[in-house]
Amino acid sequence: MLQVCLNGARVRAECPHLPVTPQELAAAARAAVAAGARDIHLHPKNADGEDTLEPAAVAAALTAVRAVAPGVPVGVTTGAWTTPDPAERASQVRSWTVLPDHASVNWHEDGAATVAATLLDRGIGIEAGIYSGTQAARRFLGWTDSHRVLRVLAEITDTDPRTAPRTAAGLLGELRPAAESPVLLHGEDEAAWAVLEMAASLRLDMRIGLEDVLQLPDGTTAETNADLVRAARGIIP
Repeated sequence: MLQVCLNGARVRAECPHLPVTPQELAAAARAAVAAGARDIHLHPKNADGEDTLEPAAVAAALTAVRAVAPGVPVGVTTGAWTTPDPAERASQVRSWTVLPDHASVNWHEDGAATVAATLLDRGIGIEAGIYSGTQAARRFLGWTDSHRVLRVLAEITDTDPRTAPRTAAGLLGELRPAAESPVLLHGEDEAAWAVLEMAASLRLDMRIGLEDVLQLPDGTTAETNADLVRAARGIIP
């Protein structure tokens, strides 16, 4: 499965073509799905272009994207940078009026289990974000409901394409006790393509998009998420 990550916590100063508004997210999602994406991850934004979990912003983004990509699963972030207090993040999840198909929870962040439990209570699938170089794997595997997640996101923070595959192998080894859960392996910035190639070779789920990388494999600037998805499809066997 190839997921497209449409925007992430980036801002327009980093990428002039970054989709921010619900209408922009919808256009980007439609093009990415046409290019071959089979799942969508996005970060709802407020009027200032900042990530938010506020119900109105989440509802607007999800509604717009689903209108142009019916039947394609759509997920959102619950990153702590949106709302530092875990109890408040959980309260925001409880107040959502339009529910995503899944939401990512970063297990190196305080309160991950609280947010995850709230998502389960609402019937929302969990993407368990496990960052390399952190205690996230240990914390996640110690959670009594770890077997209930939709998938594990093995997130490689090593941005050196020469060493990132080795870092990825180490993290996958740490996650071996969670073997019953599907794994989506992805990298970021300069290492994104090397990690995607590794994920493809291992037949793991993978993702690509402007959240993870702003360049195509040849180093040229990616204009759109669809460009990145097409490039990824050219790599996948």
